[in-house]
Amino acid sequence: MPPDVSNDTPPRPSDTYIEKGTPAFMRTVLALFSGGFATFALLYCVQPMMPVLSKEYGINAARSSLILSVATAMLAIGLLITGPISDSLGRKPVMVVALFSAALFTLLGAFMPNWQGVLLMRALVGLSLSGLAAVGMTYLSEEIHPQHIGFAMGLYIGGNAIGGMSGRLIIGVLIDFVSWHTALLVIGGLALIAATVFWRILPESRNFRPSKLNTRNLISGFTLHFRDAGLPWLFLEAFLLMGAFVTLFNYIGYRLLAEPYGLSQAFVGLLSIVYLSGIYSSAQIGALADKLGRRKVLWSMILIMLLGIALTLATPLPVVIGGVLLFTFGFFGAHSVASSWIGRRALKAKGQASSLYLFCYYAGSSVAGTLGGVAWHYGAWNGIGLFIGSLLLVALLVALKLARLPVLASNQAA
Repeated sequence: MPPDVSNDTPPRPSDTYIEKGTPAFMRTVLALFSGGFATFALLYCVQPMMPVLSKEYGINAARSSLILSVATAMLAIGLLITGPISDSLGRKPVMVVALFSAALFTLLGAFMPNWQGVLLMRALVGLSLSGLAAVGMTYLSEEIHPQHIGFAMGLYIGGNAIGGMSGRLIIGVLIDFVSWHTALLVIGGLALIAATVFWRILPESRNFRPSKLNTRNLISGFTLHFRDAGLPWLFLEAFLLMGAFVTLFNYIGYRLLAEPYGLSQAFVGLLSIVYLSGIYSSAQIGALADKLGRRKVLWSMILIMLLGIALTLATPLPVVIGGVLLFTFGFFGAHSVASSWIGRRALKAKGQASSLYLFCYYAGSSVAGTLGGVAWHYGAWNGIGLFIGSLLLVALLVALKLARLPVLASNQAA
């Protein structure tokens, strides 16, 4: 008999789910929205700082990107631990500790006297944030009614989008007027507020069933997921999509600050407003996938991303910005579809499944985000376009393979 794996529980009666339109649904969505906001604001607020850090510390673009890459690398490693921990200790306690810790390490990062100290604090921020990143999707897949999971997941990812936009926007504008240390303190303070809101209003789990935390269960859960016909491809999709997305935003600032544009740091920070298209697409495309099926929607979002990156290769600034806007719309739509698919496809050990998806997601951010610096060094923006385009072509092939994936007999939504 195979060993027990987490969340291997009997079917739940429908009245244990949180239904759309209820006060509990609104509290859940607002809390996870706040958590997603804090996570992405803390993680990606450093992107607009990269050109400033290059000048202050005398480092090139690839080395400057480490301020993001070390955080996402540690986040990816932490995901392999915090997801299974939440299977044992519970979802909400792990997420609350994660958010408060990440905010505090961000505040400490503003006081570090050297580059090594800054990178250390960023590594601890990433490790802390793994607690929410690993568990947020699992919490939703357990507590929200299956008919509304795509919509709820889309709103959660919308919070991610607003957090990513706000972190970049606030830092990008502030560092034209104050030091990056002060700007980082502002972001850390906002994250503390978001963590408090999350802690106070998120409903306690009703469908969580604890499992023992042991090596045998962990290995069994990971093995189970990699034997599935669809989950490994979804893990690869996460790596490719996030790698492409982070690469674009890591280096678009270097392009726009240089000639022929010569834009100000504040204007480049304002470019983060394109995240509004991601906020819209994450909820709307998630709901569309609930209606039409994930197989029909995922590949079309990747085509939109390909069109967007192609437009950024043009010279006119409005066309470049339009390309970034389209690319962002497609990315958040694709991520909404793929992440909700994980929750439906994994029938057991859901926390581990989410952890593996997000491990690949943030590994893509760390690896591709830094390799993009090499592409920038040798080919400037054309090199970036070729690099991102290559990632997306592979992602499209994976999506087309997933479109032919047979549904699970026990779960027609998967």
